[in-house]
Amino acid sequence: MLDPENTGFIPVENFTSLVEHHELQLDPSKLDMLLALVQSNEEGQVCYQELIELMSSKRSSSFRRAIANGRRTLQREILLDETGLGLYKRFVRYVAYEILPCETDRRWYFHQNRLCPPPVFIAIVTIVQIIVFMCYGIMLNKWVLQTYQPDFMKSPLVYHPGHRAQVWRFFSYMFMHVGLEQLGFNALLQLMIGVPLEMVHGILRISLLYMAGVLAGSLTVSITDMRAPVVGGSGGVYALCSAHLANVVMNWAGMRCPYKLLRMILALVCMSSEVGRAVWLRFSPPLPSSGPQPSFMAHLSGAVVGISMGLLILRSYEESLQKQCSWWVIVFSFITFLLFAIFWNIFAYELLGVQIPPPP
Repeated sequence: MLDPENTGFIPVENFTSLVEHHELQLDPSKLDMLLALVQSNEEGQVCYQELIELMSSKRSSSFRRAIANGRRTLQREILLDETGLGLYKRFVRYVAYEILPCETDRRWYFHQNRLCPPPVFIAIVTIVQIIVFMCYGIMLNKWVLQTYQPDFMKSPLVYHPGHRAQVWRFFSYMFMHVGLEQLGFNALLQLMIGVPLEMVHGILRISLLYMAGVLAGSLTVSITDMRAPVVGGSGGVYALCSAHLANVVMNWAGMRCPYKLLRMILALVCMSSEVGRAVWLRFSPPLPSSGPQPSFMAHLSGAVVGISMGLLILRSYEESLQKQCSWWVIVFSFITFLLFAIFWNIFAYELLGVQIPPPP
């Protein structure tokens, strides 16, 4: 009624009058948030899409902070048209268009972003993985197919079914890698995808997603490939990558990252090639070895974690996960899987009579 030309905007005076005389009681905090958005619009108009997103509680926490701190204005210029930015701000703008599908979210992230806390989780994990690989490479004088060295598999970091009682191995295997090619692939994807995700969504959410992928990887191998060891951070890497790719697909029209289709095809080809290589090493190793080669199931389980848990995390920018029913459904499902895997590792090996290769 107030927008006969279907422009998607109505004057703020008309909207204010409508609110004052409407029979329904609106949440005062939400009304303040909406008026804060209106104040930033020089034309004095209320955007229908912003109204819908506001009434669905999206970004409520960030706008409450903005109102409390007196920063009610949100610059509405298109980020790509801004000039004279420093190197860091240009990188933040790139991250905003790379990760976030909504223009309002991108503007909000760009203008409120601060380098505190810095995205340190992915960087630290990558550095530790490189240091561990260098140490074993120097010690073994071998930089590819390190799993064929008995001393490599004796590492206290490798997950081996014969050492299931050592619980830390279900996590620590992410620091070991088959060779230089696997380390390079994982480190490159972690830094290219994980660092921007951590900059936008924070260290807690991204570390939770990464570690959930790592844990799901080792537990899945212990259930589906019971005789195989596991090395490499592919479970966490595939959780990050699959979550990001799923988020791009789900919000295809809103994503502004350049060459979306080409980049997605290249990512899928690279990820599929890595899985194919892991399958080949598992069932057709190029050299004779004393035991089964590391399993590829960690890749697949990490992807499942990313599509389920990760997609919800990435779609909930500046929104509390605890208030979402779907989040608790996913958490309950993950905990159920975790408990099942624990009981499986305690009882199933003996009940099924699985012949585990002797630990190195």
